[in-house]
Amino acid sequence: MKRRNILLILLVCLALVFTACSGKTDTTELDKEKTTGENTVDVEPVDKKKVFVSPEWVNSVIEGKQPQSDNYVILEVSWGEPSDEYKSTHIPGAVHMNTDLIEESTYWNIRTPEEIEQVFKDFGITKDTTVIAYSSDISAVSRVAFVCVWAGVEEVHVLDGGLDAWLAGNYPTESGIIEPVPVDDFGAEIPAHPEYLLSMPEEVIEAQKDDNFRLVSIRSWDEFIGKTSGYSYIDRAGEPLGAVWGHDVDAYLNEDGTVKSIDEIQETLWNEWDIKKGNRIAFYCGTGWRATVPFLICYENGWDNISLYDGGWFVWQMDESLPIQTGDPR
Repeated sequence: MKRRNILLILLVCLALVFTACSGKTDTTELDKEKTTGENTVDVEPVDKKKVFVSPEWVNSVIEGKQPQSDNYVILEVSWGEPSDEYKSTHIPGAVHMNTDLIEESTYWNIRTPEEIEQVFKDFGITKDTTVIAYSSDISAVSRVAFVCVWAGVEEVHVLDGGLDAWLAGNYPTESGIIEPVPVDDFGAEIPAHPEYLLSMPEEVIEAQKDDNFRLVSIRSWDEFIGKTSGYSYIDRAGEPLGAVWGHDVDAYLNEDGTVKSIDEIQETLWNEWDIKKGNRIAFYCGTGWRATVPFLICYENGWDNISLYDGGWFVWQMDESLPIQTGDPR
């Protein structure tokens, strides 16, 4: 009996020692993971049609932690030559894209498919390239992102909140000018989605024969009611007859510059003007920049029958025979 008790005590002691040693080993491994950074939280992947993305996700692409990490291009978008801001501080690997490259200078409409294809090849963009674009101007970057989607780039993202969001997250930056690496072939016929674009007033007039069509102005209230043209180079004020007000682009942004949810936009901006999913919608503004913001929001939320009237008020007002409206149409 005594031997049996002694043996039992020894077995219990050995179990305690083993447990203690095991606990010490686990703690050591955990400390090691914390020290080496191996226990970092992975960033969730995003859907290909998710346009507005977080700086955390963009950084994870750069770090090689996403499926898109093998084939991506980062664009810093603005009008004109590279700014001093870009030269001093930009996201690692970002190349500057001048919006003049995608717009012709007569109507400020999107350039021809042949011209857009050459621009994309010059910037190393194919239909299979993941394009990540950002800007200090949400309208400028959305304009370029829209052209990518219209042309046929299958995965297009915009950094939600722009460079400010990137800097707020203390992510790395670099200075200098990054040159793009050209490719020989875009890989598809441009445009892949002609249905996303109404270029001229005649196409709008034809679309207005459909009672379900909504021509949605993304301009200020003063522009919408004809109090001002909104542009130094546009003399006439007003809107195309039949337009409804979708509010100016600032109404689509939170205080930190990120885009609002589609539900909030629907409730606070569109219900009053009978703009809803299921309508055939063409967004427009003065020359096609601001209108691309709500287009992309609808696009990433799966809305069908959406388009951009590219000519906008600028082209419409050039023809004095076209019907216009001023004041509140309600």
